[in-house]
Amino acid sequence: MLQINELTYRIAGRTLIDKASVTLPAGSKAGLVGRNGAGKSTLFRLITGEAQAESGDILTPRGVRIGQVAQEAPGTQVSLIDTVLAADEERTRLIAEAETASDPHRIAEIHTRLADIGSHTAEARAGRILSGLGFDEAAQQRPCSAFSGGWRMRVALAALLFSEPDLLLLDEPTNYLDLEGTLWLESYVARYPHQVIIISHDRDLLNKAVDSIVHLDRGKLTFYRGGYDSFDRQRREAMVLQAKAKEKQDAQRKHLQAFVDRFRAKATKARQAQSRLKMLEKMQPIASVIEDHVQPITFPDPNAQLSPPIIKLENVAVGYGGEPVLKDLSLNIDPDDRIALLGANGNGKSTFAKLIAGRLGEQSGNITRAAKLEIAFFAQHQLDELRPAESPVDHVRRLLPDAAEAKVRARVAQFGLPTDRMDTAAKDLSGGEKARLLLGLATFHGANLLILDEPTNHLDIDSREALIHAINGFDGAVILISHDRHLVEACADRLWLVANGGVKAFDGDMDDYRRLILSRDEKPKNGGKPQVDDSDRKSAQDRRREAAERRSQLAPLRKEIAACEKEMEKQQALISKCDAALANADLYARDPAKAIKLAKDRSDAEKKLAEIEERWLELSSEYEGAA
Repeated sequence: MLQINELTYRIAGRTLIDKASVTLPAGSKAGLVGRNGAGKSTLFRLITGEAQAESGDILTPRGVRIGQVAQEAPGTQVSLIDTVLAADEERTRLIAEAETASDPHRIAEIHTRLADIGSHTAEARAGRILSGLGFDEAAQQRPCSAFSGGWRMRVALAALLFSEPDLLLLDEPTNYLDLEGTLWLESYVARYPHQVIIISHDRDLLNKAVDSIVHLDRGKLTFYRGGYDSFDRQRREAMVLQAKAKEKQDAQRKHLQAFVDRFRAKATKARQAQSRLKMLEKMQPIASVIEDHVQPITFPDPNAQLSPPIIKLENVAVGYGGEPVLKDLSLNIDPDDRIALLGANGNGKSTFAKLIAGRLGEQSGNITRAAKLEIAFFAQHQLDELRPAESPVDHVRRLLPDAAEAKVRARVAQFGLPTDRMDTAAKDLSGGEKARLLLGLATFHGANLLILDEPTNHLDIDSREALIHAINGFDGAVILISHDRHLVEACADRLWLVANGGVKAFDGDMDDYRRLILSRDEKPKNGGKPQVDDSDRKSAQDRRREAAERRSQLAPLRKEIAACEKEMEKQQALISKCDAALANADLYARDPAKAIKLAKDRSDAEKKLAEIEERWLELSSEYEGAA
């Protein structure tokens, strides 16, 4: 059990955690959520003792082992499998002692303890964890120094999971995993035998791997049972109830205050007025509901509508240094495609994306691109290409050198950056703000095709939802590479699997793909050949075909829903504009005809908005039923 009592922590004069309390039951698996900068990682440092609280207590059972991923990824000449095995310090120490011990009783004790902790199965367990995180048997025998920083972080995660601490702390573990590793980790955490607290912005992970949510908001910790969707619903319901309670209390206070003000000076009513005044003083005010506003993300629509296909590949091969990574590619991309690329890291997803974007030439075959085709490419490594000393406004001004200042700032606002951050140097922006800026710059000129390679790494959950709305509202084609399953499911209509040196359609949905990934960890019987019943195979094929047909049918429906949402926003903006003009009392005397016209325009907009909202509700209901 983990118990936090009245915890307070300040940094640089800012209160991150303010008299926060929460209790997590033994064996629970909790997701720690909150806005970027709320103090989630700081809370982890307080739990591990790396930071000291100003006041309050963090209580854990005596002797509990707390583990988190090492900040420094291993870069030694030791093999991956041995690095992971060494993470179990007790096993390593006992094996070393067994080689030098001479006392028969002590030797017996050592071997008994090694048997108790499952030492004979340790290598197999370590191998399964490494395999789940993307390392095959050959890679497990290679030294850590042979791998890049991102892959080494996977080794550090594998070592932590193998050591099985009593309290496992995971801070954004999916940031250096691909979709396949994320799906495996989701399953592993759900089955982990001890307590887990995980910081993540991956909605699917927080729905499937944890049984509770701890929300860190404005310095307070609140415990919710269930996954993220359950937490989101409970929080919104609580906010509605709180708003209603405040409205009721405000009305009651207003009534009491009016009585006091009216009768305080009258001798016959003075006692009653004093009584009501005391009631006012004792009444604890209910706090106003403050909901954080998430800036929307907007992608400009294509400058030109193109006929399908916008890209056609015929027997194309692509690679580096004369060696093909992918070959025999014969594919079409249409103007309204929403394609997600599946496949483990290293199989060629980024290579394929670079080929489509024209950043990597084909080695053989033929690629036909539509005339006037504009492609926008976003990749996480491009964050380093931002000019550190320049603000978002400076970056956009380079693209609009002759535009007025108001227009430049309006374009920056479309990126989803708040006004108070527009003049901040890029080096001082948060990771999420940099990602928004780069997304805006990449899509600035109205592309026909967006290629998004891991666009969510620095975005919190609400910003990821804003990205989903932006993608679904975009009137062009999208190719998506992401470890965020929720993003893929919400945006993609077609799934392409990049594996075995090729790219082909995956005839199934994300649940089918999850089962495929997790089945690789299962040991097949019958001499290593899995037995598959013909009826099971047939039903699986039927299921995948039905899923593909369902996605195809839902695509135009989702597009019509997005069009309705865009039109609703347009009508709401028109109503607001009319309201602002009609609020000017001088207008009626100065230009009564214009006032009449504005009132009519507002009435027409309201009527049209009601019709569109009704249509939107019908479509949404139809979409949810079909999905």
